[in-house]
This record gives sequence, structure tokens and C-alpha cells, in this order.
Amino acid sequence: MTQPSPAPKPAAGSASPAGPVAPQPASASGTSAGGASSTSLYGGTSSRRITVRDIARAKERGEKWPMLTAYDAMTASVFDEAGIPVLLVGDSMGNCHLGYESTVPVTMDEITLLSAAVVRGTKRTLVVGDLPFGSYQESPVQALRNATRLVKEAGVGAVKLEGGERSAHQVELLVSAGIPVMAHIGLTPQSVHAFGGYPVQGRGEEAAQQMLRDAKAVQDAGAFAVVLEAVPAELAAEVTRSLHIPTVGIGAGVECDAQVLVWTDMAGMTAGRLPRFTKQYLQLRELLGGAAKAFAQDVVESAFPAEEHTFH
Repeated sequence: MTQPSPAPKPAAGSASPAGPVAPQPASASGTSAGGASSTSLYGGTSSRRITVRDIARAKERGEKWPMLTAYDAMTASVFDEAGIPVLLVGDSMGNCHLGYESTVPVTMDEITLLSAAVVRGTKRTLVVGDLPFGSYQESPVQALRNATRLVKEAGVGAVKLEGGERSAHQVELLVSAGIPVMAHIGLTPQSVHAFGGYPVQGRGEEAAQQMLRDAKAVQDAGAFAVVLEAVPAELAAEVTRSLHIPTVGIGAGVECDAQVLVWTDMAGMTAGRLPRFTKQYLQLRELLGGAAKAFAQDVVESAFPAEEHTFH
């Protein structure tokens, strides 16, 4: 993949609109009612699939954009209709969809199956499929074999893998084969056993310099974007300034080019303690539980099905 040229300074007023609003129709001037260009990632009006070229151009414009995870066609269609430009079929499905204690047990079969569902449920968004633990660490050839499966069988537009310098050869081979790669550095959840948990990464001069080396290594290998997870905001800002590819933050401060959340965290479906970097925009778990209880009460009291729900 040809790397995009270094990004110029963002033009004033190029940021995309904030808040959970639907994309607005473009005016005759090519600008939507909300102020976004018709070519914006979020708020744009193009109905074609977003590509990595669009991602590169957003960096050049200084445009910030949102990314969410998705694991099924119906949820993905909601996010697609809401204008979310990039959906990640993450191995986070292990924790929030498949009932595992971590992302480590997730298999290629599971990722492929759910990635295909997300692709079928969307029309515009760029769908990125995660390469799960054990599917790429062995060698670049192993990475190519499994990434090719995600592209051919699931129809994803890009793949994501964890690691900086240690994964650069994998990134390089995938990109040379025509498969766009989103890298992931900082806190890499597949390394939970090595980290002994989920600590913030990049604290201290030596760790910060390694983070910068990792970021530049995946950029040089051809990655079109890099996720920074659980990284001090000041370091994430430095990494973002030093790269010509966009950074996607999760617990990495506001200066990243994009932000990603696990959708079940964002919508309030996740039970128990949440990471500090998560913001809940809805209490869906409470709402869904309330609906289930109301249905159950109607059944117990013979209030459902009523006459309007009954055939004769």
C-alpha cells in the first residue's frame, strides 16, 4: 500500500460535528446542515463503502472521526445508519459477546462468522476484522493466511493486529498482498497474561520511546492507522503529531485523530466496573431488563397476547 504524504496543518473549522446526531443532507455547496463536508467520514453523504484512502484524506483535512465495535448484522446496521464510518469486529467479542473472561480464547472461526454478519448488515462503513490471538504471531505467512480468510470469507475491508516493532513484518507482508492493516499498540489485550492485567502503557522515558518506535515501525510497514490503547494523553498526542497515518485512541486522550469504544460499554450494556476511559451514552442494560420484566408481567397476568395480537 502506498503511504499517504505527510499531513498538512488542519484547516480551521475542519472538525466533524460532535454528539450522537444522524448525518445531515448536504447542501448545494457540498456542506451538510451540521457543518460537515459531504466527503466527511462522519456526516458525509456518500453511499459507497468508505476505504482506507478516505481515512488518509481525513487525516490530511484534520478531521476527527468515531469508531465502534460491532458483532452482529442488526447492531451494525444501526451504527451504519447513524453514520459511524468505521466498525471494528474486535476480539473484544470474547468478553462482551461470547462470555469468555478475556479476548485470548477467540478463534478465527468466530471472528470470520461475526465479521461476515457485520459486513452483511452495513452499506457504507469500513468494516475492520480483528486477527485473534494465535492467528498471526507465528509468522507473516500465518498472518497472511488468516487475514486472507477474513477478506475472502467475511468480506472485510481491512484487518487489525496487535503489536508494534514485533508485528512489523506481518504488517508489511499483508499490505504488500493488498490487505489494509490497522495496527494496535499500547495496551494490547491479547498480551494480558504477559502484562499481568491491563495497566496503562508508555509511562516513563524508556517506555515512551518504545511506544514511538512501535508507532513508526507499523507506519513504515504500511499500516493505514494505529490504535493507541491506555496510553498517557501527552504521549498519545506526541505519537499523533509524529505520524502521517491517523491514531485511534481508546483511553489515550483527546488529541488522537479518532476515538473508539466497545459498543456494549458505550451503550451501557456492560455490567460491573468499567474502564476509566469509557463513557456511557445510554443505559441499555437497564432499559432492556425493564422491557423483559414488563413482558414477563404481561404473560403472568394474561395481558399478552391481547386481542390485537391474536389470530381467529
